[in-house]
Amino acid sequence: MAAAGIVLAGGKGSRMRSDVPKQYMELLGKPLLYYALKAFEDSDVESVVLVTAEGDEAYCRKELVERFGFTKVVAIVAGGGERYASVWNGLKCLKEYSPDYVLIHDGARPLVTAELINRLLTETEHYEACVAGMPVKDTIQMTDGEGNITLTPKRDSLWIAQTPQSFRFSLAYDAYEHLMQEEEINVTDDAMVVGMYSDIPIRMVRGSYKNIKVTTPEDLVLAEGFLK
Repeated sequence: MAAAGIVLAGGKGSRMRSDVPKQYMELLGKPLLYYALKAFEDSDVESVVLVTAEGDEAYCRKELVERFGFTKVVAIVAGGGERYASVWNGLKCLKEYSPDYVLIHDGARPLVTAELINRLLTETEHYEACVAGMPVKDTIQMTDGEGNITLTPKRDSLWIAQTPQSFRFSLAYDAYEHLMQEEEINVTDDAMVVGMYSDIPIRMVRGSYKNIKVTTPEDLVLAEGFLK
């Protein structure tokens, strides 16, 4: 069954306190984005669409795809103003390749592995919609607008959602097509979108505590430690 990936790399990374977008910052001698693309290159995914900030397409082709010989990147497209718009641009681009499944991944997660990608694909063949994640380690408290605790959910039912998130392609495409027709959009997660427009159960698949999203300078140091 044909599978494709969408790697999102259009963020500005303002919390990194750097003039260089975080996806291009150096991590052990290579751009941070290299590591996610390498994992997809080594996986069973057949094609990848890289979604970048508008104007970065030529840079990514030269400094990432051509420099490191990523043969599975079939297209580089500009993203939108919000994450969901970038995902939609990637899905529209992939439609001509007619994949059976699609994995959507944040390029700011450099510790993803080919093994996790392949495991998600296997699970998605059975369950149609899967999300990488890990059980929370800490107690989670819900508060009101003034900081007062209102609820303490049971920890054994809580997971940290990660990416990749993997879906039957038609399921993801149809859900995002419906989403883009809404006048007001407030979503932060692909599984959230699929859950809004389908009744398919979404399965959580164990990822890794190392599969962090690099958001702050401290995360960059942590990612370096894991890679070493």
